[in-house]
Amino acid sequence: MNAVAGDAADSDTPLRAVFKINLNGQTVSIATVGQAYRFITNLSSIEWIEFRALHAGAVSALQGAADNAMLTVQATNALRALFVRAKLL
Repeated sequence: MNAVAGDAADSDTPLRAVFKINLNGQTVSIATVGQAYRFITNLSSIEWIEFRALHAGAVSALQGAADNAMLTVQATNALRALFVRAKLL
């Protein structure tokens, strides 16, 4: 069974790391699958176009982790790769 977008956005499954991102002068903490999913899907797709493959991989990994907590390591790694490449970390 695959997680649907609503499941991923509402997931309280903790990630393996807490990401602290500076956005518009404010620090945003991302600690759960749901927080991460909402963060990377609420931004405009144009903002992620340069990182399309990494973004798609992170979304998929978060959906998987929302359905199966054993996949949080992969989701955390996918997020880290996206955030580093986008220079958010």
